[in-house]
Amino acid sequence: ARFSFSESARVVTFSRQFPRHIGYIRSFNEQITSITASAPRRSIRLFTTKMTASPEVQKSVEEIFTKLQGASDCNSLLKKHLTKDVVAKNKSKRTRLGATLLDVIQSGGENLDSGVGIYAPDAESYTLFADLFNPVIEEYHNGFKATDTQPAMDLGEKNVGELADLDPEGKFIVSTRIRCGRSLQGYPFNPCLSETNYKMMESRMKEIFSGITDPELKGTYYPLTGMDEETKKKLIADHFLFKEGDRFLKAANANRYWPNGRGIFHNEKKTFLVWVNEEDHLRIISMQNGGNVGEVLGRLIKGLNLVAAKAPFARHPRLGWLTFCPTNLGTTVRASVHIKLPKISAKDDFKKICSDMKLQIRGIHGEHSESKEGIYDISNKQRLGLTEYQAVRQMYDGVKKLIELEKAAA
Repeated sequence: ARFSFSESARVVTFSRQFPRHIGYIRSFNEQITSITASAPRRSIRLFTTKMTASPEVQKSVEEIFTKLQGASDCNSLLKKHLTKDVVAKNKSKRTRLGATLLDVIQSGGENLDSGVGIYAPDAESYTLFADLFNPVIEEYHNGFKATDTQPAMDLGEKNVGELADLDPEGKFIVSTRIRCGRSLQGYPFNPCLSETNYKMMESRMKEIFSGITDPELKGTYYPLTGMDEETKKKLIADHFLFKEGDRFLKAANANRYWPNGRGIFHNEKKTFLVWVNEEDHLRIISMQNGGNVGEVLGRLIKGLNLVAAKAPFARHPRLGWLTFCPTNLGTTVRASVHIKLPKISAKDDFKKICSDMKLQIRGIHGEHSESKEGIYDISNKQRLGLTEYQAVRQMYDGVKKLIELEKAAA
């Protein structure tokens, strides 16, 4: 059967109940999603009339622009690249799912201490609002220009053996983690997701998890909805339980319908995890104590391939794998270690040393947190313009050098 919706079809829209009232095609989108999920073989053709952002939205965009320009203590990429010309060209635009420039910039407009300050409400936003996304992406991802293309995926299956244990004596590295973000094909991102979207994606993932037979990967899924206190305490103790999004995500409207449709899967050894509908649709994670990067990568590859075989992911022909945040495109791979560097971290040029090696420094509790006892979270900064294996190798080579410097430090 073929369903066709002509341009003359009437579509009922309604506004979401938030301070910034932007109308989305919610109910219609839920109906279409339900049809495609229940009858995946049917071909759905959807045509909608071109829409523009409301005058209220356009005014809010202009107000954020004025606020940013007047904030002398704001150094975000949003402030730098949201020029008067970009505002004029894009303030009235609206994606087919109803996302506007306001959705893109509202987090950075509210949080002036943002480093980047923008999010993509849906896949189309990366194209429709390219006047803003492209320069931000280019600066963050080491010169990845609008004419550049993400290379084909190379997870490094043939190179895992090259990644020997970085710290066999266990003097420096506390733990190693490699994760990647993925978006399920056919679904929007925050804040365009409906409650039905969240629940349908969770249901799809639960089915996949229940079918895992690999002894290294099989485990249990824990939905956040209705979670009992005992389970909650156990997941908190293991540092697995993610909380409702921070103020940056909250301002981007990424916390809607919380905790519905969210959950955590982990294997029996607690070395393979999947976060469902935290910031992105999926965060697929491999980790373990110590510095054996090769083992961690091998497990991630196995788990990622297993999920990908049953749930196609959204990929852009130029930007690679797509997620909610433009800092996490291309490979979406973040390879990191928690590492003790009390000597060199005390030096004034520590941040420059890491930056020169394309490494990113975070506190031990993640982004926007502080270090503790000289322990830092060190990862590859670049996600776009290189292969997945090259991203892991960027971290590996950089951390190897940091350990050498720490050993040599007085």
